[in-house]
Formats: sequence, C-alpha cells, structure tokens
Amino acid sequence: MTMPAIKAEATAVAIPTASPVTAAPVVTMTPKQAPRAEKYIKMIKEAAIRVVPPLIVLALLMLFWELVCRRTGSTLPPPSKVFKDTKELIFDPFFDNGGIDKGLFWHLSASLQRVAYGYSIAAVVGVALGTLVGQSVWAMRGLDPLFQVLRTIPPLAWLPLSLAAFRDGQPSAIFVIFITSVWPIIINTAVGIRNIPQDYRNVAAVVQLNPLEFFSKIMIPAAAPYIFTGLRIGIGLSWLAIVAAEMLIGGVGIGFFIWDAWNSSHISEIILALFYVGIIGFVLDRLIAGLAKIVTRGTALN
Repeated sequence: MTMPAIKAEATAVAIPTASPVTAAPVVTMTPKQAPRAEKYIKMIKEAAIRVVPPLIVLALLMLFWELVCRRTGSTLPPPSKVFKDTKELIFDPFFDNGGIDKGLFWHLSASLQRVAYGYSIAAVVGVALGTLVGQSVWAMRGLDPLFQVLRTIPPLAWLPLSLAAFRDGQPSAIFVIFITSVWPIIINTAVGIRNIPQDYRNVAAVVQLNPLEFFSKIMIPAAAPYIFTGLRIGIGLSWLAIVAAEMLIGGVGIGFFIWDAWNSSHISEIILALFYVGIIGFVLDRLIAGLAKIVTRGTALN
C-alpha cells in the first residue's frame, strides 16, 4: 500500500520539474533621469539664448559708436577713449580722498541710501492710501482727483518747496523720491483692491473676518499683482528722481558726480556714470520683479 503512494508522490513531484518555468521579467519603475552632462548642456543652451542676443546687439552698438565717434571733429569720445580716461575709476571705485573726491562706489551708495529711504516710505504710504481709495467709494471720490492732479507735477518742481521746508539737501532729496514714486503705487493698489472678486468678499463675510484679517488674508493676496506693478514703476521713478535731484542739491551722489563731471568737461566720466546708473536701475527692477514672483507665485508680470 505504501509503495504506489510513494511512486505517485514522486511522480507528482517530478511533473513540475519536467517543464522549466521561465521567470517573468522584473520591471523597475524608476524615473528616467537625463545624464548630468545633458542637464548641464541644457542649462548652457538656455543661458545662451538669454545672454547671447543682448551681447551681440551690444557689440554691434559699441562698434557703431566706435566708428562714428573716432572721426575727426566728433564731440563725443569713442568707447576706447572712454575706457582709457576712466580706467582708474573702474578699477578703483573705493578711494576716498575726503569731501566729494570719492570713488563711484561711494557716490552710488549714497544715492541708493536716499532711494531706499524715500522708496520705503512711498511703498508703505502708497499701499495704505491705495487700499483706502480702492475700498471706500467716498475716499475715491475725495482723494482720486487730488492724486491725479499732484502726480502730473514734475519731480524737480517739488525740490525748491522741499528745500524751503526742510532746509537741508538730504531730507529734500528723500521727499522728492517719495513724492515721485508714491503715485503709481497708490493708483495700482487701488485698482487691485477694486478688482477683488466678489466671491472673495462673500467668503470673508461668511467666515466673519474682522477688518484686519480681511486686509491681510483677502485684500493683499488678491491685489498683490497690481501692487507689485506699482512698486516696479515706483522704483524706476525713484532712481530717475534721485539722479536729477542730486544734480541740484550737491554733495555725494551719482547725480552730483555727473554734474561735477560736466562742469569739469570730463565727458568720459559722464558716460561711465550713466552706464552704472542704467545697470543699477535694471538690477533694482529685477529685484522687485523677483520678489513679486515669489510673493504672487508667478501671477505678477515679469
């Protein structure tokens, strides 16, 4: 009785081993990653697309400038002469011989400090007044016509009045920066507040937000793209205003440096200073644009 059972058991064991079973292929679900070299190549290509065209245009403009201004009788120096005349200012911007005899770093630093003070005040006041005008119909009717009139006054027209009021060049320059840059911040903030969707206001009413919570959680986030548009316009106007104001108030500053170079007939120094003014203005605009992109999560204009 046991022998057939053993044979049957052996047969049952032997059957599976007679036909080999092929193992199913193992599929790994790891994400495909490009090699590091390909990533670097892609980054270089993207950077080249952004950098190379401006460099080509700049090189062509410099070549045109060099060819035109090297002719006899030209009133402006070519780039080669500008570099030759100003290389000491370029390579040593930190010298300080006392008084107004300073390197370009100190002039630019003094101008940027004035801009920082005036623009910061304008940003706070502009957002507050813009919120008031955008939220209140009575405030809009009362203040908007006044704002529209005052914003058309040229920045330098405020300088004599500010000098008469403050009796000092430093606060006068800061006031000119403030009064120049505050208007676009007010107007854009008011437009942003007025364009808040009604659904947001309904939700705020349902959850019973107090005015401070409504301001911080609804108004500012919803109007942020408009606010930063005004801030970008304001920083550009601030930089323009300080250069013009410093030409009149004197002292250390890039505006006075340009005016002093003109009085000394140093045209190359004026051109160098204008180059720095343009670069810093561009950097300030990019800083505000980058901050806007972070705060608004990419909804603000680049």
